[in-house]
Amino acid sequence: MAQTKAKISVIQIGTLLVFVVGNGSYLARDPDLEDQENTTLFQFPSVDPIPLPAPVWLFKLLGDVTLVLHFLAMQLLVGSLTLATVWNFLGKKHSVRRDGSDAVIRKVPTLMTYVINFGVPPLLFSQVLYGRALYTSSVLIGFYWISVIVVLTLTYFLLYKCADRANSGRAWWGYSLLSWVGVVYIAKIFSINMTLMLRPEAWQPLYQASGGLGMIFPTGDPSTTPRFLFMLAGGFGLSGAGLLFLSTFGNEKPEVAGFLRKWGGIFAAGFLALEMAAGVWVYRVQPAVVQDGIMSGTLTSSALWAWAVFTVLAVVASLIAAFWGKTGSKILAATAILFGALGTAGFVVVRDGIRDLTLLSKGFDVWQRTVVSNWSVVLLFLALFVGGLALIGFLLVLVARSAKQIANQTAVAAFAGEADLQNLMEEEDDQ
Repeated sequence: MAQTKAKISVIQIGTLLVFVVGNGSYLARDPDLEDQENTTLFQFPSVDPIPLPAPVWLFKLLGDVTLVLHFLAMQLLVGSLTLATVWNFLGKKHSVRRDGSDAVIRKVPTLMTYVINFGVPPLLFSQVLYGRALYTSSVLIGFYWISVIVVLTLTYFLLYKCADRANSGRAWWGYSLLSWVGVVYIAKIFSINMTLMLRPEAWQPLYQASGGLGMIFPTGDPSTTPRFLFMLAGGFGLSGAGLLFLSTFGNEKPEVAGFLRKWGGIFAAGFLALEMAAGVWVYRVQPAVVQDGIMSGTLTSSALWAWAVFTVLAVVASLIAAFWGKTGSKILAATAILFGALGTAGFVVVRDGIRDLTLLSKGFDVWQRTVVSNWSVVLLFLALFVGGLALIGFLLVLVARSAKQIANQTAVAAFAGEADLQNLMEEEDDQ
């Protein structure tokens, strides 16, 4: 009996150390969850016998970091595309509204590039840790999951078509409306898949109902709609902060910059407030065991409060920039986008905790994996990862400088053209 207690104590201490060191302190183990593990584990495929080449905490950390970058780019894309489409439809040629929409849509294809490239790493890290659940849910909606590739390709083409028409001074809202449908479709498929992977009890009935074709959407999950609306509202809000940033750090005409600043601040404040309401909805629809785990976990509870605080600060900064700030106020614009990004980081951590707690309640413990660390490969990967991020930042700086030079050259050419026209008119008057 003494030896058994000693073994249990060692296991408990080791588990606690893994959770603290590995950023997994939010997985507060519950006796009820332990009992459920033994009864529902059969619902998941067998664990891959190949051990992980790095600790679980490192995969989770990398997954969260890259997911934050993906969500930032994705939310900026969805909101910017929506606002630009409405403005282009309502605005007349050479109006501030039309010029503002053209300024925004020219940036959207570049945003899509980062959405795609930042979206691949977190998906791969999720497959490493949650492959038994994620692969299963992907197969169950396989028709729609594969269709994402086709829809994404067409959407990407349409975005470049919009930018091309904007550069030539033509309306493009019809193309952007189609691309918006494609973007929202992809977002909805991902939302469905990421919630379906948490519901092993729905896998067998869904497979039988679809006949193995993967053409039926799952039903009965109360969290799908609030999670989707949460991301959609956050996209509009963060894109509003992005418009504030564009109005200050971009190279737009003063009247266009003022238009982007005012409406960017309004949309950021309004939709970030709606995101908070949707976040409460997401939390309320979670099972009691997940809610308790979030609030009792050190990391998830801290991240939840961080998301709330930074979102409120982003709302305040956006309102000040919209109604009391001045065009070109870089501090307000940078503050709004920074607080919005930090809020995104907070909800990514909470989202990760919801996934782990939900799966744990159904017998899937992500921390129970065999690990054989290959640190030479891990360090090489980390060096390449950091170098890649630095290179992306360098490229963004180059693009910004190039855009500024092009704007200056265009302004000089326009001024020279006006001067030549004035001289020609004066010569005609003399004659």
